[in-house]
Amino acid sequence: VRLMGFGHRVYKNYDPRARIVRKLADDVFSVTGKEPMIEIAEELEKIALSDPFFVKRKLYPNVDFYSGLIYKAMGFPTDFFTVLFTIPRTAGWLSHWNEFLDDPENVIVRPRQ
Repeated sequence: VRLMGFGHRVYKNYDPRARIVRKLADDVFSVTGKEPMIEIAEELEKIALSDPFFVKRKLYPNVDFYSGLIYKAMGFPTDFFTVLFTIPRTAGWLSHWNEFLDDPENVIVRPRQ
């Protein structure tokens, strides 16, 4: 079973970025109008956080869980979401690549994403 928007390979507790994005969602909704799916997302989060499957595996909402609702509220088609999720990560990927180039002990690039 896999629920998109839950879990992170580094954060084994609640993703601190997810809390920030959730608050940001309210700011966006104050401008765009409330996204109706927010109620479903909040209920899904509540259920997952009390479900033994998710609790045992320490699966908490990640940063993408609420960002999709923000993109939807802003009027982006769902076909754009993959690109929109990727754009912010590009800076980090390029930073890792740049660090790799500066390290003479590295001989092969193996991206983890």
